[in-house]
Amino acid sequence: MSESIIQHIHPASASNREILFPYAPEGWTSADAEAQAEKENIIMEEAHWRTVIALQEYYANHEHILVRELHDALDEKFHIDGGIRFLYTILPGGPIAQGCRLAGLHAPAGSADPSFGSVQ
Repeated sequence: MSESIIQHIHPASASNREILFPYAPEGWTSADAEAQAEKENIIMEEAHWRTVIALQEYYANHEHILVRELHDALDEKFHIDGGIRFLYTILPGGPIAQGCRLAGLHAPAGSADPSFGSVQ
């Protein structure tokens, strides 16, 4: 697991590699993400969990969510992996719209526009 995921592993359960989600919406569980991913034919891997954590943290730290700012924040956060282009490879339904569904968050207005953020 990468350093960004390891910092979210609970020390008492490090042997189980349990990931904590300190910014998760109330009532959301990782099982919810896995169930949603299954509906969308996604196999949750490390990068997906990092995206979920990043989205949940962003929402927790911002009162007003603007799709362009969130897009730019994700692009920067995942820059080393290839930025937003990389996120489209693991979340073909859109890193914001699809990522928010996995993270238990309401996607901001404009994130479901198929022409927004196109990397083709």
